[in-house]
Amino acid sequence: MPVLVMKFGGTSVANLDRIRRAAKRVGVEVAKGYDVIVIVSAMSGKTNELVGWVEETSPLFDAREYDAIVSSGENVTAGLMALTLQEMDVAARSWQGWQVPLLTSSAHSSARIEEIPTDNITQKFAEGMKVAVVAGFQGISAEGRITTLGRGGSDTTAVAFAAAFDAERCDIYTDVDGVYTTDPRICEKARKLDKIAFEEMLELASLGAKVLQTRSVELAMRYGVRLRVLSSFEEQSDNAGTLVCAEEDIMESNAVNGVAYSRDEAKVTLLSVADRPGIAAIIFTALSEAGVNVDMIVQNISEEGRTDMTFSCPTNEVARAEAALAKTRENGDLNFAEVVADTAVCKVSVVGIGMRSQSGVAAKMFKVLSDEGINIKVITTSEIKISVLVDRKYMELAVQALHDAFELDKAA
Repeated sequence: MPVLVMKFGGTSVANLDRIRRAAKRVGVEVAKGYDVIVIVSAMSGKTNELVGWVEETSPLFDAREYDAIVSSGENVTAGLMALTLQEMDVAARSWQGWQVPLLTSSAHSSARIEEIPTDNITQKFAEGMKVAVVAGFQGISAEGRITTLGRGGSDTTAVAFAAAFDAERCDIYTDVDGVYTTDPRICEKARKLDKIAFEEMLELASLGAKVLQTRSVELAMRYGVRLRVLSSFEEQSDNAGTLVCAEEDIMESNAVNGVAYSRDEAKVTLLSVADRPGIAAIIFTALSEAGVNVDMIVQNISEEGRTDMTFSCPTNEVARAEAALAKTRENGDLNFAEVVADTAVCKVSVVGIGMRSQSGVAAKMFKVLSDEGINIKVITTSEIKISVLVDRKYMELAVQALHDAFELDKAA
């Protein structure tokens, strides 16, 4: 039988009524002739509760025990989903990560998937099982310890299973009915996309769109897994949701297909840094070792052997960045005048594979922001993306103005 992977997020399984609703969707696919692998998240709010208990019990917790505790939420959901399907006379059973087994690295709370042997589940399908309900977000290390994949890891679990089992498709059920041209809460003209290319989705996910976890999109692109994002709360049709697919599966594309934003960004500048070979390596090695997630980087023109170095990072990592740079200066590895941090900025980006073949996108974007009186602080580009840092107070205005200017409310 063809295999279909269906993933249900926390809001989709938040209580027993929603689990029953999700189970009915699974039953529909079983009736179509699929063997179904269902990946479930913990019930909404449960993981946060478990994390809170861990931190209250042991502020300096053992990461191995942390994973054992926080992964239990998915186990509960998997068991309840399997029981619900059995009540519907659908042959189903639950699987925890170690039972599959989903083999991972030993990096607790941020493990990477290394292998998913298919023999155990395939054998059960051959024996008449129709649905394997797998606890998402978790696996087992070579040392035999439970591991977790990081927040949003159930998306990655689902895509990995789709790749391992050569599934026809991977359906991600969530609380939105697809991928939009921008956040509908900010721009009422936002339009749901029928299709979006892997590369566009990867950029949007990394730039602030919360629909899919970045790692899951990377995995889907690498293995050619067709993803479909759907709502758990709306009636479904064959063309419901948004299909995330290869670029060649999309006939025509706008120059820009989406506007993304990241609200909590900071701009950090090192003033009067010695301009010599290796200085950038020293700066960004120190930041990397401190766990600072650097994004946009700009180096100013050198004057008299000194330069300024600017980068962006999440607002909550500024203190860590400042401490790492101060320590590097104290060690004598780095010489600079001071660090200036602006924590009142945001990142706004336009994304589209059509940029490869259409010119003028950057000029149009900068003209739109200029017309709205919005000053650009930092610019970075890639083949299909242009990102700018602007004052946070202009974020919604920038998103709406760019969405209108590129006419994203209209289909290609």
